Formats: sequence, structure tokens, C-alpha cells
Amino acid sequence: MSSLKLNDLSWAATQARGQPHWLLQNIDLQVDEGEFVGLIGPNGSGKTSLLRCAYRFNQPTGGSVTLDGQDLWQQTPRWSAQRIAVVLQEFPQEFGLSVTDVVAMGHTPHKGLFDSDTADDAARVEQALHNVGLTQAAHHAFATLSGGEKQRVLLARALVQRPGLLILDEPTNHLDPRYQLELLRHLRQLGLSTLASFHDLNLAAAFCDRLYVIAGGRIVAHGTPSEVLTTERLLQVFGVHALVDAHPLADCPRITWIPHP
Repeated sequence: MSSLKLNDLSWAATQARGQPHWLLQNIDLQVDEGEFVGLIGPNGSGKTSLLRCAYRFNQPTGGSVTLDGQDLWQQTPRWSAQRIAVVLQEFPQEFGLSVTDVVAMGHTPHKGLFDSDTADDAARVEQALHNVGLTQAAHHAFATLSGGEKQRVLLARALVQRPGLLILDEPTNHLDPRYQLELLRHLRQLGLSTLASFHDLNLAAAFCDRLYVIAGGRIVAHGTPSEVLTTERLLQVFGVHALVDAHPLADCPRITWIPHP
């Protein structure tokens, strides 16, 4: 397991008339070993941009990203890929690959150029597919799967990668309620250090140890779900009235959106 720290991070996407167009500013965020941290905020708030800085896709304009105390941008891409696995909302080009082929790609950061897969590698792929409930689809063409099934295949690939840190961009976006719950339960059981963005605040409340709220490219709140998910803050950040009460069956807050206050 790994720990991630973003310290005073800023990122500007483009230059407009010689001035930086800031999308992230003064971001402080931390994921401790074995912690499941959620990132929430409205569309366009900077969630995906922040995650891209965290997994070494967007180089920060200012501040730092450290993994286990090492500056991520002073390391090689291979070093990062051996320690960080990423599951995005977009699906990769399949090029005729089977489900097993896609999952086995998780071995790549740990292989030399001419290394072949071993029996242990095959066992890891089989176990990962079992964990996401897709054993029967192992030899199916990836292109023929539904969006939810593809999402689970990509999670299996990430698990085969043997990461210390897992980064997920809307991991439940393509899943029906059953698989949303099963996937998040499985992630919790793994105990991996995890940073995930969420649209569904009730899922974030139920499964995350801590939450960070981002709005306008800045972190505006962080803490436990109960500390963060208040009626006042939801109105301030999302512009919608909500009833927040204690979940009757779980130790977490429950959010009910109010369409006409």
C-alpha cells in the first residue's frame, strides 16, 4: 500500500493572452496507506484534472505530488505505473483483444521487453476476473461487452497491475446498482490506498473514509462524510437543497435531494 500527497498543487491548462488559465489552485490532498478517499464536486469543478495530476498525466504548474515520499515527477513513467493503477471513464481501443488479453495488460509495467507471461501471471488474471464476476467472459471479445462489463474488466486489469495506489474516475458510472455496490464492497475489502471521484454522493458517503470537496478548482472542504455532507454545504457547492439525515441501516449520512424546496 502507498500514500499519496498533493501539496499546494496548481495546474494551468492553457495560456490566454499570456496569462495562465488556472483550473486547479492551492490543492492540498492526502491519501494515507489503506485509506479510501473520495473526491466530489459539480461538473467542471476540476475532479478529473486533479486525478490526472495525481497519476502523472498532467504535470502541475506549481506545488508537488509525492508517492511514498518520492516526488512523482522526478520518477520515470514505468516507476509510476508499477505503483499506481488507474481506471478511467473512457474505454481503450480494443484492436480485437479478448477480455483476458485486456486484463493481462496489467502485467506490462512489471515485464521486460521480451518477457513472456508465466503461470503465475495467468493465475493473477483468472483471480482478478473472478473478483469482478467475469470468469465466464474471459474469452469473449472486449468489444462485445456492455459498458458496465468493460468497466469491470478495466478494474480487473488494474488489480493485476499490483498497485500500491488505485485511482478511479467515476468507477460506478457505467454500472447498475448491484454491481456498483459489489465493486465498491470489493474495493473496500482489498484495503488498497484508493482515490476515487464520485457523482453519487450516497455511494461516496457509504464507502469512503474521507471526502474532499472541490469547486472552482479549489478544495473547499474535507473530512469524514458526516463532517462534509451537510445541507448547507450541498446547497453552497451544488446549488440544490437536500435533506441530510442518518442512514437507517448504515453508519453514514444519507442524502435526499429536494426538487422543489
